[in-house]
Amino acid sequence: MGSDESGCDALFACTQCGDCCSGYGGTYLSENDIHAISRYLGISADRLVSCYTSKSGGRRLIAQGDNGYCIFWDKVCTIHPVKPKMCRQWPYIPSILADVGNWQAMAASCPGMDADAPAKKILECVKKALDRQ
Repeated sequence: MGSDESGCDALFACTQCGDCCSGYGGTYLSENDIHAISRYLGISADRLVSCYTSKSGGRRLIAQGDNGYCIFWDKVCTIHPVKPKMCRQWPYIPSILADVGNWQAMAASCPGMDADAPAKKILECVKKALDRQ
């Protein structure tokens, strides 16, 4: 997020553990994500969609490997420069604004998140981060 005086930097520091890259739920892809990733990989958008995505609720999401991780996770994110918007937002996602308890639920599996941060600070920082996007 960059250094700031509001204390938001203290809420999250990515440890690159990959825990957010595993588990059910999936990473939804926008058309912009599909085109950026396909260009980065040097393949057509159609090939990306057919080989590396699945469909859920009518929307495309990145497929998971047999290990339960994103298909692009290999001890590091192999598409990091063009990772989807949903990944770039983590953990400052809209569902936190709907229920701040989602922050604590996510922090239970993310060592980079401050699980003890006050709800008011979490909401303030998530709103700021989303407003910048």
